[in-house]
Amino acid sequence: MTHRRAVALMVLVTLLWSIAGVVTRHLDAARSFEVTFWRSGFNALSLAIALTLWRGAGMWRALARAPRIVWVSAVCWSVMYTAFMVALTLTSVANVLITMALGPMVTAIFSWLFLKRRLPARTWLAIAVAGAGIVWMFAGELAQGGSLLGSLVACAVPLAGAINLIVLQSVGERAGEAPDMLPAVMLGAAISALATLPLAMPLQASMHDLSLLAMLGTVQLALPCLLMVILSRALPAPEISLLALLEVIFGVAWAWLWAGEVPQDSVLSGGALVLATLIANEMAALRRAAVNPKI
Repeated sequence: MTHRRAVALMVLVTLLWSIAGVVTRHLDAARSFEVTFWRSGFNALSLAIALTLWRGAGMWRALARAPRIVWVSAVCWSVMYTAFMVALTLTSVANVLITMALGPMVTAIFSWLFLKRRLPARTWLAIAVAGAGIVWMFAGELAQGGSLLGSLVACAVPLAGAINLIVLQSVGERAGEAPDMLPAVMLGAAISALATLPLAMPLQASMHDLSLLAMLGTVQLALPCLLMVILSRALPAPEISLLALLEVIFGVAWAWLWAGEVPQDSVLSGGALVLATLIANEMAALRRAAVNPKI
């Protein structure tokens, strides 16, 4: 795969991810945990079919003997799936996406804590500035009489994502044959669906809702996950992190244009500060890696 094609596919991935917020705003009756249940359920089903076609029936035999670390990753995926959709029902799309944009910073901190990776001074500065942007955004939400619950729930997404990435990196650094971590994505969706089913009762989704949630589970989630597996072999991690920030811009724009969800001034200013800081940090990392490929 050429670099240009890989970048184009990564932009497509962010476009697919970004439609979740605006689609949920057009649901008729499904709310909160029911939204999560159906989306995760359709995601698990579509991934089960796709992975069986891709890997064959042997995948299920290997899954029965999967080591504990696969299940740890699966739990992380389930937290990300669940917290993201619940947060969307509690606060604005912009708040959720900008909070999730802290993922690269949280991952950097966890790499320093658990993998003993040294962080450059620019990354610590970026963490401080991005944190200030999030605090400004949250303060503006409180000043407008809003609730922090949705934003706090959204914080679980970058936290679980950072833990998951640390797990995946530790697996990749193992000597010998590493376990197959791709089925963890499917397991996470199944765990999310099973965990939220009791809280989703009684189910009230209309056929219109089910069609939208099926699209979210397959097109918005399962397909990008499979594409990410391919792209991780063609693009460096810093470049993927930088391109993934496009989800925030796309997602806020879709909610603004097609759901009438106008972001607060504090969200726009705080979010702009967060995004600018993250982009500057990732671009600095890319430039440094280009100069010294061993970094």
